[in-house]
Amino acid sequence: MIRKQPWFERQFPTGLPVDLFPVVVERLRGTPARLEDRLSSPPVSVLTRRSGSTWSTQENAGHLLDLEPLWLARVEDLLARRPEMSPADLTNRRTHEANHNAALLGTILSGFRQARSVLVRQLEAVEDVALAYTAPHPRLRVPMSLVDHAFFVAEHDDYHLARITELLIEFGLG
Repeated sequence: MIRKQPWFERQFPTGLPVDLFPVVVERLRGTPARLEDRLSSPPVSVLTRRSGSTWSTQENAGHLLDLEPLWLARVEDLLARRPEMSPADLTNRRTHEANHNAALLGTILSGFRQARSVLVRQLEAVEDVALAYTAPHPRLRVPMSLVDHAFFVAEHDDYHLARITELLIEFGLG
């Protein structure tokens, strides 16, 4: 299997056209369903199994839930025209400390679905004029619009869905 580029080494396009926004929002709306579909059949022993020191499948799902407040905060930053988007905790402390493997998968999935619906509703309520404003992404140091930010979030979702697939393949359930 082709190895994907590590997240922190990735670059992301900016200045994406406004007419891409509805498509990217739809991609974000679909992530909970794709995640639920991917995790519907593996047993708990596989979902909570780690490969070396990396997160388990269930921890990857929990990480998606953990970042929803950040994504929403960044939308609010852009709508409020703040000079920079909110920074992430690059150590992912919240995910490391959450003990997602001890949680029920259904709790993680329903929490993610609920949190993502809040984000999607916020994005759907955006007026066209708000799509023009940009603010620097705190780690990448490039200006991002709401379209760019939504694309970044969708890429992050897919990055972790791809990691989940890698783990399931590694454990013989791909």
